[in-house]
Amino acid sequence: MRIRPIARGDLDGLQALSRQTGVGFTSLPDNRDFLASKIESAARAFEERTPVDDRLYFFVLEDEENGELAGCCAIEAQVGREVPFYHYRLGTLAHSSVQLDLHRTIDTLFLSSDHTGDAEVASLFLRQEYRGADRRHERNGALLSKARWLFMAQFRDRFPDKVLAEMRGVFNEEGVSPFWENLGSHFFPLNFNQADRLTGLGQKSFIGELMPKFPIYTTFLSEEAQACIGEVHEHTRPALEMLKKEGLRWEGYIDIFDAGPTVEAYIDDVRAVRLSTLCQVEVSSGITAEAAGEMPQGERPQWMVSTTAMVGFCACWVGRGPEGEIITLSEAEAHRLGVVAGDTVRVLGT
Repeated sequence: MRIRPIARGDLDGLQALSRQTGVGFTSLPDNRDFLASKIESAARAFEERTPVDDRLYFFVLEDEENGELAGCCAIEAQVGREVPFYHYRLGTLAHSSVQLDLHRTIDTLFLSSDHTGDAEVASLFLRQEYRGADRRHERNGALLSKARWLFMAQFRDRFPDKVLAEMRGVFNEEGVSPFWENLGSHFFPLNFNQADRLTGLGQKSFIGELMPKFPIYTTFLSEEAQACIGEVHEHTRPALEMLKKEGLRWEGYIDIFDAGPTVEAYIDDVRAVRLSTLCQVEVSSGITAEAAGEMPQGERPQWMVSTTAMVGFCACWVGRGPEGEIITLSEAEAHRLGVVAGDTVRVLGT
């Protein structure tokens, strides 16, 4: 399994992924023209043919055995520059009465564009059959998540100071968002899926046009809707835990449709960015299959390696870590990464 930039020939595979993402996954709508445009935008970004602040770096997880796309992830270089980027910011208003000797604090939601100009890690999705139950696919999700940090560390000058990630919010067994039903549905003449699809297609101006500009008291919402604030979809919990381990934290911002949390950090404080190092490659034909990464039952891959070129960027797990400033790869690993002896790679121990 390896991470690589999406290619112009991946449209069918990407559309197949989009059809499996489910409700609330806004960034990958099942729209062939939109997906083709996204692929072209990403290809031009990797070729550095677009402005630095307007780049979408989109990656796929490829199964080398059959050529299938097992998952995807992306980095938006800066959000909100062309299309407004909205959240609710959870705040508090205090009310007091001297005459009655009463003091109340009430949670409120403010419409916000505070993250304009920040980078975003987004679109992380892994097909069900490539998740951890099969040992061959163990840590595929971690590979998708962490490879983005290696890319950002390698090309740090292409990104701003801060990075965020939007987490999918809570939906009930019928696939309905209680938060949307209690709030958004009253301001938009659309159902959740229609509004979700429009934002996924980049058509977000209606949010600022139709949402209330004044604070919303959360006490006006149902208990079920209030319980959704800052909580994640059950399928999103593993992704959230990986981001928290990297140092991203919830600072009170939520999605305006489903109330899922937005986590954030300074890029230079992200664990993988801080701890990844550059090493020189040596290639050995004598490394056994076990040492090359086919580890004994119960052991997990601990070392991730990525290349240092933007065009042709690649990342995968390897069977061993560096010794000093040298990392020895098997011939299979070197081939998977597209590197030869003497090349420089970025290495992260997990």
